Amino acid sequence: MKDTVGVAILVSGGGTNLQAIIDAKAAGQLPSCELKAVISNKPEAYALRRAEKAGIPAYVVPKIGRGEAAQVEFEERVDEIIRRSGAEVTVLAGFMCILSENFVKKYPERIINVHPALIPSFCGKGFYGLRVHEAALSYGVKVTGATVHFVNEIPDGGRIIMQKAVDVKEGDTPETLQRRVMEEAEWKILPASLEKVCADILAARRNDAMNDQL
Repeated sequence: MKDTVGVAILVSGGGTNLQAIIDAKAAGQLPSCELKAVISNKPEAYALRRAEKAGIPAYVVPKIGRGEAAQVEFEERVDEIIRRSGAEVTVLAGFMCILSENFVKKYPERIINVHPALIPSFCGKGFYGLRVHEAALSYGVKVTGATVHFVNEIPDGGRIIMQKAVDVKEGDTPETLQRRVMEEAEWKILPASLEKVCADILAARRNDAMNDQL
């Protein structure tokens, strides 16, 4: 029986959340996880260099064209890499492509995402990147944070795994708030959530094996 769960990480940009996972793995904080693949839709994404430096196989799957046919082709290529790598859990770490309902239904509660707000605030379609922090500041909230959740067919609508609050400070800009939320919340709860999900899979696998022996 495997003592780790394979993980694929989907990225589009700089890869700071990917780096948090890589660092957590190097520090021994992800004993239940094995990082199998990093997949980017952007060939210029710096996240790919982070993956290569860490010795994780890195792949580029550009999305060519628009429409349903292009989406299906793109997702088929991503799906093939995930399955070939042996990954059972997929992490969306700054991945700027929406996955279709057909794709996410293949992996019920096996895809996780980090969102830079306390869901259900400032989430859903159109809330990503700096837009989330601009909305939080515009609304005048005093506390924001980050959420790790399972991915389903509804944007930011899956079951919450972990949340962490972050104070909004006087004079914050969207950029300063974004950085604080990453440092104080995203980079902490994303690796912790990934370990929890993988550990739960292993525990269920061991339980099933014990029941089979009875």
